[in-house]
Amino acid sequence: MQSRRLKLCLEFMRGTRLKYIGSIVTVIIAVGVAFISPLLLSEIIDSVIGNARPLELPGVLQTWVDARGGREFLANNMWILAAVLIAINIVNGVVMFLRGKWTAQASESIAEKMRNRLYRHLQTLPYDYHVKAATGDLIQRCTSDVETVRRFLSGQLVEIFRAVFMLVIALIIMLRMNVTMTFASLILVPALFAYGMVFFKLTMRRFRETDEAEGRMSAVLQENLTGVRVVRAFGRERFEVEKFNRVNDRYRDLAAHQANLLAYYWSISDLLTMSQSAISLLVGVVMAANGELTVGDLLVFTSYVGQLLWPVRQLGRILSDMGKSFVALDRIDEILCQKSEPNSEAMLHPPINRDIVFDHVTFGYDRSKPVLQDISFTVPQGATVAILGATGSGKSSLMHLLQRLYDCTQGRITIGGVDIKDIDKAWLRSRVGLILQEPFLYSRTIESNLGIAKPDVTFEEVREAARTARADEFITEFENGYDTLVGERGVTLSGGQKQRVAIARTLCKENDVLIFDDSLSAVDTETDAAIREALKERKQGITTFIISHRITTLSQADFIVVLEQGRIIQQGTHDELIKQEGLYKRVNMIQNSLEDELEQLA
Repeated sequence: MQSRRLKLCLEFMRGTRLKYIGSIVTVIIAVGVAFISPLLLSEIIDSVIGNARPLELPGVLQTWVDARGGREFLANNMWILAAVLIAINIVNGVVMFLRGKWTAQASESIAEKMRNRLYRHLQTLPYDYHVKAATGDLIQRCTSDVETVRRFLSGQLVEIFRAVFMLVIALIIMLRMNVTMTFASLILVPALFAYGMVFFKLTMRRFRETDEAEGRMSAVLQENLTGVRVVRAFGRERFEVEKFNRVNDRYRDLAAHQANLLAYYWSISDLLTMSQSAISLLVGVVMAANGELTVGDLLVFTSYVGQLLWPVRQLGRILSDMGKSFVALDRIDEILCQKSEPNSEAMLHPPINRDIVFDHVTFGYDRSKPVLQDISFTVPQGATVAILGATGSGKSSLMHLLQRLYDCTQGRITIGGVDIKDIDKAWLRSRVGLILQEPFLYSRTIESNLGIAKPDVTFEEVREAARTARADEFITEFENGYDTLVGERGVTLSGGQKQRVAIARTLCKENDVLIFDDSLSAVDTETDAAIREALKERKQGITTFIISHRITTLSQADFIVVLEQGRIIQQGTHDELIKQEGLYKRVNMIQNSLEDELEQLA
């Protein structure tokens, strides 16, 4: 798991590594500069003011001061040391600015790569994956989880190097100054570090639980907002609120527990930090009183302990953020590890306007529970086939197989004698137009929605498709015509209007096969008949599948297939089927009697 995370991180960091190397260099400079100031102050106190020891300044500065009179020169020109300290702080400010700039640029670039790769990969995943996955959870992985990783990479990653460099450099300097004082100044640091590691182990599992709970909450929220019209229509507001409250309470409990763990860490780490400062100061004062340590050296040790304890104390926060980013990275990787829908450019691209044969087709989403069983029939090129069946009889599943959203578990489907498993999926789907019962429209203009199927479509082609779908009339009545915004999921349009726009969208591209998945049910019978008549005139030679329960629609088909519990129980023309005892005749009689009653009421 750790190696996989490292590999994934390095993969995303490609192209930004120089910025991170530059950031680490600036951290080294900043740490070095931070340790120079206490040493200079020590020299001022012990050598310049106190005259307790010979003056020792860094390299070139020592030579320059000696040439001008040494300690006496500095004693009379203290502004020089003040200027040096100011210059040191300016250098520190510059390198810290560069560090922040480079890490921000690098982390934003990595986050962009993550989002782009996730989005591209999601487009290639099988239809079955999207059916089973919670949309809200996927959105969270592509946004919140990526942001968690970005935050860690923008700050905490370099902070780890800073803490290590500070500890190493401070240890070297302090050991050279006084071994006893060094031991006293760092005696509790290992305990603080070990406590941070224990905290990291304790919280890792909690981070995953919290992240997953947040994902479930996002999924419920997304589902509710998407289906808000259904919720209102059935008066389910209270139920949905209670449902959201349950997942929200679960997330709150986990987040609160996580916050409690962090509070425990801070309280104990504060105790260890203050104890370490007290031990260091107490030992330093005793040693200074006994003449074993100068006042300047005590100042250095006190300053270094203060600088060291904060990053070591922050280790818990760093490890906490690291744990969150590990969990987020694992959740991102779970998507990236999903296998893309297999496809090959080497597969066949045959003509699709040929005879379609369903040859003993059996299929089940769960292999032990077939949805379709031994389906066999032939559709001549250019024919119109109607499919009738109760809910759950397998009508839509049959059309899913034709588009290769799923593959049949037994038998085969051929087009012009070619098994569709040997046909390139992208090619097949580009030639098969699908109009769903619940069309999805984007929050764009009507023209933009119509042009989605064919990017280079002209306005005249859009207009012609709209006329065929009987949509041009109502579109031109809008104030902005084809530039009218339809709102999210087309909420500003009626059900019938949305359906006609969806039909027109499919007609904008060249199709060899058209599938109406109960999509004509949203329009009235007159419009239904007009659309089918226009299709016959405009799209001659196109094979058409119509799933419907409306007998007036089914009766115009060249032949009809009746499904029940995944099996074909009847097939034939309208005239043949109304003479046979069975489902088709019963549906026909029911609809005819309803029409008679409506006529009498009228």
